[in-house]
Amino acid sequence: MLIRNAVLQRIADGEVDTLFRRQARPTVKACRTLRTAIGLLDIVAVDRIELDDVSDDDARRAGMADRHAVRAMLEEKSAGDDYRVRVRLGGVDPREVLRAADDLSDDELTGVRARLERIDALSPHGPWTRAVLRLIAARPHVRAADLAASIDLDTPTFKADVKKLKAIGLTISHSPGYELSARGRAVLERLDRAG
Repeated sequence: MLIRNAVLQRIADGEVDTLFRRQARPTVKACRTLRTAIGLLDIVAVDRIELDDVSDDDARRAGMADRHAVRAMLEEKSAGDDYRVRVRLGGVDPREVLRAADDLSDDELTGVRARLERIDALSPHGPWTRAVLRLIAARPHVRAADLAASIDLDTPTFKADVKKLKAIGLTISHSPGYELSARGRAVLERLDRAG
């Protein structure tokens, strides 16, 4: 589920706890979490609704003027069912905490190294993790397409690779490009020193 940054900020500020979507099927499930730019969102409830079910209170909880505004927004999309999604701020994205954890014990470094080796072993285009970490370190905030081209890789594959590094707290995404997190810098430095 894509949520605009302005709406995410209103959720963080406690002004919004309801979202409306018209979709072929819901893209989130109740009792799950969603990673966003403001941290984790708890998905409290996902209910299929009819347009007549929307109240002015629902609309205000979604940061909209009234039920007519919700209806107009949903009717912009022609196909699908209508859903009301209740959300609440769920806390800090654990990847953020991980990104800052740059004082790795030897056991933690061994675990990260093993994870990178598994990623490399499963890659259809061969080992890449250290090379991409070095590339991002040398060229922070450079567009993904430019970084991918510099190592003769297509952009979607490059982005998918970097997403794997982000999942273990080694990179941070920006617009444009990426940078190494504090953890990513510490890991790369220690791996390069070890050879």
